[in-house]
Amino acid sequence: MYLQHLQLNNKLALVTGAGKGIGKACAIALAEAGANVIILSRTKSDLNKVEKSILKLKKKCTSYVCDVSNYTDLKKIFKKIQSLDIIVNNAGTNRPEHFTKIKKKDMDYVVDLNIKAAFHVAQLGSKVMLKSKKRNSLGGSIINISSQLGKVGAPNRSVYNMTKFGIEGLTRGMALDLAKNNIRVNTICPTFVETPLVKNFFKDKLFKKTMMANIPLGRFATVSDIATAIVYLASDASSMITGSSLVIDGGWTSK
Repeated sequence: MYLQHLQLNNKLALVTGAGKGIGKACAIALAEAGANVIILSRTKSDLNKVEKSILKLKKKCTSYVCDVSNYTDLKKIFKKIQSLDIIVNNAGTNRPEHFTKIKKKDMDYVVDLNIKAAFHVAQLGSKVMLKSKKRNSLGGSIINISSQLGKVGAPNRSVYNMTKFGIEGLTRGMALDLAKNNIRVNTICPTFVETPLVKNFFKDKLFKKTMMANIPLGRFATVSDIATAIVYLASDASSMITGSSLVIDGGWTSK
């Protein structure tokens, strides 16, 4: 038998930014594949909806209201977590602006969430993973959500570009440090995904049309496109993949 199944039975996954969009889809998809899930978000009402969906699948779900850029609060949460097999480092943001007009407070906000918080989640989470004496046999997977803009530049996205290129570098370094413990580290690099955040950007019809023109397949990604890839990288079916990027961009970066 050659086909490896995308099953996550008896695995425990943690997803940040799990209240909406990509994070919500990933948390539910991981549960659909058999995992129990820990979800983090800043908004309790959003977490409640996701938790309800996961419990309907007969999987366990623990939720924490948390701003992952607050390191003190983040540490408190990870002290409560005794084991982990999968981390989806999803929380992130963007504040588009021309390079010459970017305000320091906006740059700091994006860098704090997209880079610093991602680093801290991955570091704290990997330490929890390493508590297991069976980690080398069990394996582990950390998936950092990057972007096609971690591969190519874009107008009015210089800070976002900087953070996502940084995530690509962080992932490769982590992959080398954690390989001896059989913990794999990879990124997902989506194009524009149909989420509440992106839909807000697409209120500018010209911008939406211009972005679509860059995608050879002629459509934007869905959250299901991303969540399915997450399950693959979380599963043993991808056990030989680490330090890599799975680009889901409809061909944007191929041109």
